[in-house]
Amino acid sequence: MAGNTKDWLGEMNRREFLLRVSALAAGTGVASQLLAQDSRRAKVVLVRHEKVLDAEGRINARVLQEMLDQGVCALFGTATAAEAWRQIVRPTDLVGLKSNVWRPLRTPVELEEAIQRRVREVGVQPDRIRVDDRGARQTLADCSVLINARPLRTHAWSGVGGCIKNLIMFVEQPASYHPDMCADLATIWQLPQVQGKVKLNVLVVLTPQFYTAGPHHFERQYTWPYKGLLLSTDPVAVDAVGVKLLEAQRKIFFGEERPLQEVARHIRIADQKHKLGVADLSRIELVKIGWDKDSLI
Repeated sequence: MAGNTKDWLGEMNRREFLLRVSALAAGTGVASQLLAQDSRRAKVVLVRHEKVLDAEGRINARVLQEMLDQGVCALFGTATAAEAWRQIVRPTDLVGLKSNVWRPLRTPVELEEAIQRRVREVGVQPDRIRVDDRGARQTLADCSVLINARPLRTHAWSGVGGCIKNLIMFVEQPASYHPDMCADLATIWQLPQVQGKVKLNVLVVLTPQFYTAGPHHFERQYTWPYKGLLLSTDPVAVDAVGVKLLEAQRKIFFGEERPLQEVARHIRIADQKHKLGVADLSRIELVKIGWDKDSLI
């Protein structure tokens, strides 16, 4: 009888051990999945230079080129700009620069030229580099690599005009994305003409616009000389940092909190629903280079 009891207890111990191991394994699997979901991280580089704009707001092209070079080196972890650009483009690529030509606050020509200069220097022939905004659906759709560059501003329909929204010209009817505060702009990034092609996002914060009274509204008093560039491979992360910057300036100007997160909710939706990138600032590494006066973030 004692022997049977011992065997029975031994069997129970083995069963209990196996059950616990199975439960632990299952739990570990779930935990690993949750950890994987929470492990998404992003990196955004902020480069500023006091001399990039003169007293009249004119751009110093040489300084802007230096800022771009510093930014890509920090973003890609390279010693030289050429090494960084070789991670972005290959000599055989057809490269498209998606610009923004909104007249009051366009992508600076000096930045377009700085990007094209570095792309040519790593072996891409000039005839294999295209720059466009409103005709992007026709001219840039067959490019193998896209570089996304535009100024940061508040926007009447989407809350914020940033890197996510800048690809709207790849669709036939951009206005079809305007309802519900452009909530699903991230779906544009799933289209075959752009999916996986954007290798660099440059959010221009030389003179960002922090307040908008209506569609196409622009007043110089609602911009300020921040003198910076934000760079990332993640369009959601760079826009999220841009929103934080605009909110900080709005508080200074208006003397009260004027949040943009809910108005610009397409950024949060791009993360949570469409998994385009990271919107949670706690999961974004912000690297700051250069002039730090009144950086606000």
